[in-house]
Amino acid sequence: MTNPLINDRDRFAIANPESRVILNGRNWGVLDVGTGPVLLLIPGTLGRGDIFWHQIEALSDRMRIVAVSYPDSGGIKDWTEDLTELFVQLHIDCANVLGSSLGGYLAQYFAATYPEKIIKLFAANTLHSVEGLDQRPPYSMDLTSTPIHQLRAGFGNGLTAWAEAHPDQSNLVELLLQESDGRILEAELRARLNALKTGPKLPKNQSDVVTIETADDPLIPLEMRNAVRERLNPSSAFRFLWGGHFPYVVRPELYTSLLEKILGLNITGPAWKDGSLSEQ
Repeated sequence: MTNPLINDRDRFAIANPESRVILNGRNWGVLDVGTGPVLLLIPGTLGRGDIFWHQIEALSDRMRIVAVSYPDSGGIKDWTEDLTELFVQLHIDCANVLGSSLGGYLAQYFAATYPEKIIKLFAANTLHSVEGLDQRPPYSMDLTSTPIHQLRAGFGNGLTAWAEAHPDQSNLVELLLQESDGRILEAELRARLNALKTGPKLPKNQSDVVTIETADDPLIPLEMRNAVRERLNPSSAFRFLWGGHFPYVVRPELYTSLLEKILGLNITGPAWKDGSLSEQ
């Protein structure tokens, strides 16, 4: 049986292949699509830049979308410096920045370190701290020497359990398993995991912030979602009532309309309610 999500992502990837860009000696994947105000998209552990393909296609007629895929080395501080170099190479003075999960942690660090480069920060389905993360698998493992099949099996077990509990999201799980099973290369996957395990404490944020969360996120529990909002004091906070850890894939039209609302664009999808914490 074919998977419509994978087929659609592959269609997009063929039409929009990643460019490889060397930033401070590290090899990043970059998609640079459209013209206008810039929106930088930073994925989580289980995604290349094209995991945001729905939003890229929906917004690139009105914005310049830059989506990145992580290199096979470095960590949060290194990647922050790499992003500043990317801005130089792409002639970007400042941008709206959206990071999800691992990408949200990097985006927070980047925004706090270089606030002059940030128009608006979207902290999505992400963490406020990595304290204690090294005590939980897979981060408690030796991420350098643990056989890669063991690391990938951990993702597989968690994703399979999610699919059993949410059979309507089986297509998403299959897509994510394809990412963890090799579309994200071994060294890249190890670097992503290690970046969170060894992540620095986040500096105080000075940017205009929007937070995005999901009530049924299996990776970001309620207390962490509350802590993210408390720490960032966002100007707007959005909560999906369902959508797991990947609402931008599971509920793409609503996710896109959220971005349109905040970025001042014409809303093409379902409307969000007003309020400090909107729910859909």
